[in-house]
Amino acid sequence: MSKQFIGRIISHLKAGFWTRLQPAAQKAISTGAHTMRRIILASSSPYRRQLLERLRLPFESASPHINEERLAGEAPEQLAARLAAEKAQALQPSHDDALIIGSDQVAECDGRILGKPGTTENAYQQLRLCAGKQVNFHTGVSLLDTRSGTHQTTCEIFSVHFRNLTDAEIERYIALDNPLDCAGSFKAEGLGIALFGKMEGSDPSSLIGLPLIQLISMLRKAGVSPLTR
Repeated sequence: MSKQFIGRIISHLKAGFWTRLQPAAQKAISTGAHTMRRIILASSSPYRRQLLERLRLPFESASPHINEERLAGEAPEQLAARLAAEKAQALQPSHDDALIIGSDQVAECDGRILGKPGTTENAYQQLRLCAGKQVNFHTGVSLLDTRSGTHQTTCEIFSVHFRNLTDAEIERYIALDNPLDCAGSFKAEGLGIALFGKMEGSDPSSLIGLPLIQLISMLRKAGVSPLTR
């Protein structure tokens, strides 16, 4: 059997395979386009999911299970960054080729860390503490590339200056916005804006729980951009 004849058979087989491909796949191969990386949000928070949806990138979400206790002497920004990284790492064993996003937020007023209130009474006490004061929100974000093993982690700080609030204003706010699952006892994307006199920071999305500006920079370094895919 001649080499020319064998060459014609191989060419015929290749042509048949090419025509069976979907047009989108043909275009991807011919232009050298790559498949979108799988993105995992290591969080069950509906607020973080809503923020990530703004980037219009396909993603999945899963709850990480970690110990979120503060270490002795750990500063708020260190705590937020560490927990963000640990949340991403917690999902690594089940995702061997993905970009995993972890995030955590620590609110602090007068040196006291404010968690999620959980009850109306706790929310009232937190807002009474914050009234007329500055509250600093430390939001850690981490991007783990399980393919390469690289890990990017940072912490964004956003400050909120609360108005002087009466007891009646605090009670009415809690009744209207029900911020019992929010650190600091308010929803910045809701009526919580009425509690503030001033806000300071470079990334407003960090106040809600996921610093999108920092995250986009991390994704770009990993080869993913919502503007070029």
